[in-house]
Amino acid sequence: MARLFLFAVGGTGSRVLKSLTMLLAAGVKPDTDMDFEIVPIIIDPHKSNDDLKRTVALMEKYQAITAITGTDNGFFGTRLTTLEKLSNSEHRLSSSFTLGLQQVAQTRFRDYIEFGQMSNSTAALADILFSGESINKRGETTSLLDVEMDIGFVGNPNVGSVVLNQFKDSEEFREFAGQYGKEDRIFIISSIFGGTGAAGFPTILKNVRNAINNDKINGRGNVADARVGALTVMPYFNLESSDSSPIQKSDFIAKTKAALAYYKDNVNNAVNALYYLMDDFTGKLYKNDPGDEGQQNDAHFIEMVGALAVINFMGIPDDDLVTNNGQVVNPICREFAVRADKQSLAFHDLHDDTEQLIAKRLSQFTLFGKYLREQLNGSLGKQSWSIDAPAITSKFPQETFYRSRVADFLKTYDEWLRELQANSRSFSPFSLDSSLDALIIGRKADSSLFSGKVDMHAFDSALSKTARGKTYRSAEQKFINLFFHATEELLTSKFSFKK
Repeated sequence: MARLFLFAVGGTGSRVLKSLTMLLAAGVKPDTDMDFEIVPIIIDPHKSNDDLKRTVALMEKYQAITAITGTDNGFFGTRLTTLEKLSNSEHRLSSSFTLGLQQVAQTRFRDYIEFGQMSNSTAALADILFSGESINKRGETTSLLDVEMDIGFVGNPNVGSVVLNQFKDSEEFREFAGQYGKEDRIFIISSIFGGTGAAGFPTILKNVRNAINNDKINGRGNVADARVGALTVMPYFNLESSDSSPIQKSDFIAKTKAALAYYKDNVNNAVNALYYLMDDFTGKLYKNDPGDEGQQNDAHFIEMVGALAVINFMGIPDDDLVTNNGQVVNPICREFAVRADKQSLAFHDLHDDTEQLIAKRLSQFTLFGKYLREQLNGSLGKQSWSIDAPAITSKFPQETFYRSRVADFLKTYDEWLRELQANSRSFSPFSLDSSLDALIIGRKADSSLFSGKVDMHAFDSALSKTARGKTYRSAEQKFINLFFHATEELLTSKFSFKK
């Protein structure tokens, strides 16, 4: 199976990766016969970033579910793994999805570059290159040389590019390069208007394309000619003003323009498929938190669209992603649009291909979560789908697989949907607290005399009909597989979704 090595850089990288994990859990896949195993690698010096921690915890739950059920059940249908699990190296790698950046925690930039040990001429040059000012996490004005890097590079890509260049010498990079096969792909997620993402994307790309010159790694020829996709996220959210923060929304556009000019000459032609994404950022105000308070943002529609860029890239045929001797042939550039500039979007506001890709799968997963919250305990041991072997008994909700994995994951999914709904721009495809027949906005349920009312009784009937005559490997595998196929049956028979 081909692998997609997915580099998620900075806070935006983690948030897009979180949305991608939600889509994969719902069974969203590209419309292609190709199948990928995804290897996420988060690059962010800000290890206490709550967005990063939430994303890692979510992927770990995803992994724990598929370790028991496999990935052939519809829901949770794509394998996620860590670089460490692929590795045969004797060197210790991180067992998590994050890349360990060395000498960053509790370190000032001047100490990282050993400014005090430089010759007078080299120190003078460094002084010129990093002569700007920033604001530290205590709200104090400081020089760039005194930036404390444990909360990221807070809008200073020149600092970030120096620190992140250690990537090429890391054990993780050597292991990734050694594992990389000709059928594999790379995708890089980053923002362009901050510090970590703006520095990380070109730095990773440069080291990939220059891998042929790095004699410390095996498989460097494969990596240099890799099929590389990238998502560049431009400004998309509004930010509170704060004199004590190094991050100012007034800088977003200027930094974006400067970065785009650099990308035009140094980046665009080295990427096989480049996705540009932005939105009006005059809506809901985000708290201006440079990182020391955890930096936890509500999920945003743009982050979900960013996740769709990853899925789109996986669906592009190999023949359209050609690289020869490190040179990209016919690079692809893509953007995203909706039908109308509305502040609240539902499925029918998306273009046909996007709606077809996600509407049914997200609706299935939402139905799944709603049933578990409102009906599961009342049906276990009473409905034939539950009783038939392997039985899903009344004790099932107390077992670790359900309580700490599936139920926890779906609780986080529900929170994700509600954050998307409450944000600006809002993505609100579901009426989450409604009855089952009114759940999907823009989709009127068929509750005619002959088809019957769409309620939990209809859901149980669909489950029992789907389970009849089937065999399953275990109660856990049955649970995931059955609910995927039963929700699909319910949506096609009652909500006019295509099979």
